[in-house]
Amino acid sequence: MSSTPFVPLSATAPGELVTDSVLRLTDAALAYGSRTLWSGLDLDIAAGEFVAVLGANGSGKTSLIRVILGLQPLTAGRLEVSGRPPRRGSDDIGYVPQQRRADPLTPLRARDVVGQGLDGHRWGIGLPSKARRRRVLAALQSVGAEAYADMPIGLLSGGEQQRVRIAQALVADPPLLLCDEPLLSLDLPSQRTVTALVDRRRRERDTAVLFVTHEVNPVLPYVDRVLYLAGGRFRIGTVDEVLNSATLSELFGAPIEVVRSHGRILVAGIPEAGDHDHHDHSDDVVVV
Repeated sequence: MSSTPFVPLSATAPGELVTDSVLRLTDAALAYGSRTLWSGLDLDIAAGEFVAVLGANGSGKTSLIRVILGLQPLTAGRLEVSGRPPRRGSDDIGYVPQQRRADPLTPLRARDVVGQGLDGHRWGIGLPSKARRRRVLAALQSVGAEAYADMPIGLLSGGEQQRVRIAQALVADPPLLLCDEPLLSLDLPSQRTVTALVDRRRRERDTAVLFVTHEVNPVLPYVDRVLYLAGGRFRIGTVDEVLNSATLSELFGAPIEVVRSHGRILVAGIPEAGDHDHHDHSDDVVVV
């Protein structure tokens, strides 16, 4: 499959200014040796915008997160977060990692985990203890987790732990929230709860959201645009513009059928060839 990217459906034209842009990628490319994950990517995410990143394992979704976090340099192009180059530990970014259960023996309380989101940021070291406690409690309250603030994190359910991680990511009030597969291993009610919490935050505080996921259906009520990565190519646009049979068939170079049923999107026919692994999709998004 060609590594030449599609022209994005709704992306900002190169050089076009977006005054409230929180995240900006300009002609961005990332490659490992001879393998190009994506190239020619122009994307502006505005304050308060919710963008979902979709694609199979190996398409470069998590690598995109690493680039934005300052952990991986671009091969080409430019990236800015709040008008500045990316850097490790930036207080402009809140990060929710892939869902993973904490060890039951972990001694940290939920409030301790949230407090780690302040360490090293402008509100962290040197913040008076009372002010710090207020910030941590406010973050826990914002995600409905104040009731278990003093419980060991390892004794919480998967959904409860993910609420705490969202609070940790947001406690320093970043303008950009990165979510890397935060719905993995969660049941459907917990998936819906997590996405609703993220959506409420961005509406209340104008936080820009980049949300990497396999489970597209839980985010459908909230997402403004979709970035779909596949084999070095990509499409950007609204859900209706991207998640349809014609667009995905052109993107993959193979017949793809997209069916909408009872408010859900089901996708059939994505090829299993090449470097991609398409088996890691939840039952909420059917790929056969």
